[in-house]
Amino acid sequence: MSDSQTGATTGTGTDTGTGTSGWLPCDVDELRATFLFEHLTDDQLAWLCRNGHVEHAEPGWLCREGEPAECFYVMLSGGVALFRRVGSDDVEISRTRQVGVYMGAWNAYLGDRLPQTYLHSVRILEPSRLFVLAAPDFAKLMTEWFPMAVHLLEGVFWGTRDAQQLLGQRERLLALGSLSAGLTHELNNPAAAAVRATGTLRERVAAMRHKLALIADGPYDRATLAVLIRLQEEALERYADARTADAVGALATSDLEDRLTDWLDDHGMPEGWRVAPALVQAGIDEPWLDRVAQRVDSGALTGAVSWLAYTIETEQLMAEIEDATVRISSLVGAARQYSQLDRAPFRPVDVHELLDSTLTMLEHSLDGIEVVRHYDTTLPPVPVYAAELNQVWTNLVENAAQAMGARPGGPSTGPGP
Repeated sequence: MSDSQTGATTGTGTDTGTGTSGWLPCDVDELRATFLFEHLTDDQLAWLCRNGHVEHAEPGWLCREGEPAECFYVMLSGGVALFRRVGSDDVEISRTRQVGVYMGAWNAYLGDRLPQTYLHSVRILEPSRLFVLAAPDFAKLMTEWFPMAVHLLEGVFWGTRDAQQLLGQRERLLALGSLSAGLTHELNNPAAAAVRATGTLRERVAAMRHKLALIADGPYDRATLAVLIRLQEEALERYADARTADAVGALATSDLEDRLTDWLDDHGMPEGWRVAPALVQAGIDEPWLDRVAQRVDSGALTGAVSWLAYTIETEQLMAEIEDATVRISSLVGAARQYSQLDRAPFRPVDVHELLDSTLTMLEHSLDGIEVVRHYDTTLPPVPVYAAELNQVWTNLVENAAQAMGARPGGPSTGPGP
């Protein structure tokens, strides 16, 4: 609360929890000593004393934000604190004991063009004396004594408000455009992967139908078919284990593919090099293929291995589609968490979730930067305006990325929490 720009709002006549000892004498010289009234004439000061009065107020609430703004106050002695409502809480903004600070219906001169309610809550901190002027009288004072000033203030008020609204809209549109571009980029990669995998999967399913027809027409008895089914289940189990295991180095993978290609060539399978990569990704090696050769007749071995390879490739393609759709789902979830469009504006939130959603939305702008997350897991939910907090973090992350020379483009991630 400043000496000349106090925007606190107060009022009497409401259930504010303060006590008064009635009206006190109004001293013209005391009013003249305040910075607000120091240049008024004697007649004007006399008018103030005739139309206003001085009140004694005990500690407690003078008004609550949103109540009808009925009075304009000037503090003659004592102390007050200014509050703004955040959700269901009153948050203290400032406090002062400066004589002459004004509070209350200070924008009454705008009349019906603006809702005349208190913009803040004010609490008396200690026994205080306040000069009180009814809002209509304050409006009359302003318009009759300072008509030019009122016109200037009106222009400043409405112009500033319109400019702030336009600026806020522009900032939101710019942020939305930037995030939309990044989100589109991030969604395009898994979507394209899903499309590619779906097309290849269609080809593989068609080939498996052909293989199934060959198996049905071929020299496979019921026992051999049962063995093929068991081998198929074993291959899928190995593939599932291989997906969760630690990645094998590129050199070791290439060496295993070469060995499996040689094994397939030795057992009469044409173009074994086409099948070997799928078998390697499923964690299949020569000993496992040796067991297959022992359980299947030599005449059915080529068809059996081909069938297993098609089964594994089909499972791999479905896994790719699953990974792509999970990625898309996570991006959509991050966008929803980031925007908070389906949430209450002010509520307790897990700040870790907000940070993660912000980082997910900004991955496209963090190319070449390692993001390391070290979170305090003991931090409880914090009541905040989540969307606004995400915007703060967006600005901080983007500024830091620009300072570190990040290149717009592909994502970069660091260690997890």
